[in-house]
Amino acid sequence: METYKLTVNGQPKEVTVNSGTPLLWVLREELKMTGTKYGCGIAACGACTVHLAGVATRSCVVPVSLIGDRPIVTIEGIGQDPVGRLVQDAWVSEDVVQCGYCQSGQIMGAVALLKSTPKPTDANIEESMGGNICRCGTYPRIRQAIKTASRQLK
Repeated sequence: METYKLTVNGQPKEVTVNSGTPLLWVLREELKMTGTKYGCGIAACGACTVHLAGVATRSCVVPVSLIGDRPIVTIEGIGQDPVGRLVQDAWVSEDVVQCGYCQSGQIMGAVALLKSTPKPTDANIEESMGGNICRCGTYPRIRQAIKTASRQLK
């Protein structure tokens, strides 16, 4: 077991875990931040997406030992970011959520997309969001929410 100092949603955190423990489990089990979901465990579904130094990252396959001093932002903290707040508001206004399980990962992916491509085309959205699986099929509402948030960006 080793002790790791992390910055999560702008706050310093310290955890003592095995070096190979995936970031997902550090967030969920050690820090009790359950907004980031476990979906597949192989980085294929997107439910566990967080931002690691601003990059949308599948936390289920990143060992805590590789985090270093890179800041982590989770769904619990994304609303502190102006783009994150716009995306969350668009999610509500477009009534995106059905079962909701994948939505934290979808929102994290959408925020990363809009930060890199503020005015995305349908092709940009498909390419960026394609790895985030929604079993309820809310893809048209997700696309619309991304476009709604994009129009509100300054």
